[in-house]
Amino acid sequence: MGMSGKPPEVIPVSFLAIDVGNTRLKWALYGSPQPGAAVLAHGAVFLENIDHLAEGEWKSLPEPGSMLGCNVAGEAIRRRVEEQMELWDIEPRWVVSSTHAAGITNGYDHPGRLGADRFVAQVGAWHHVCARGPARPVVVVMIGTAVTVDALSADGTFLGGLILPGHGIMLRALESGTAGLRVPTGDVVPFPTNTSDALTSGGTYAITGAIESVHRHLSERCRESPATIITGGAGWKVAPYLELPHELVDSLIFDGLLALQSHRLAL
Repeated sequence: MGMSGKPPEVIPVSFLAIDVGNTRLKWALYGSPQPGAAVLAHGAVFLENIDHLAEGEWKSLPEPGSMLGCNVAGEAIRRRVEEQMELWDIEPRWVVSSTHAAGITNGYDHPGRLGADRFVAQVGAWHHVCARGPARPVVVVMIGTAVTVDALSADGTFLGGLILPGHGIMLRALESGTAGLRVPTGDVVPFPTNTSDALTSGGTYAITGAIESVHRHLSERCRESPATIITGGAGWKVAPYLELPHELVDSLIFDGLLALQSHRLAL
């Protein structure tokens, strides 16, 4: 009890991480803004359902102590998310790619133009690898609506990366540009003998080929074998066909947000 006889005020230390992608909003409430913090609650909604968060999934949550988000869906979506956060008295904060943050040096020609999700994933991957052993180069792969394959050197410098269409975009492009290719999804096989398998295998091997190319280039550049970390909603579909040692980390964006928030508080 305090001098007044009232219990001391409890200041919330929990941390809300939000990842707004091209299709869904994912969120997680952590016990503290530190890497490795316990997950208290989490969820995901399609972007068209954002306006129901305050009266739905977020209604019964304890008020977070702080929040940091990653948004690639544009300003209108960001404003809708912030409207839902008005049930709490916290300041909405969103990641903007910078030249240096949390151990990462951003080597993009215009650092601020690097997608926030790529930047946050690189931070998450860097801390993920360093927490488990000596620093080494890393290939950071996100597989969702689009696919990105980014290269980090052993000292945490972003050297560059690829952007290519995800499976869905590839198939829609073929359907719109080629007659007769509206067929069901097939299987991934080494030698497809029907159109469905040919389309599914072609998309998968295009993505794994891009990953293997960046891995090879990074190995030659750094003269050691990189770690390969995969994340994204469709990562699990592609990972089994990648002929490289790799790790699938679903929480990579959240890991990056935790590392960025922890680094900010330590400054």
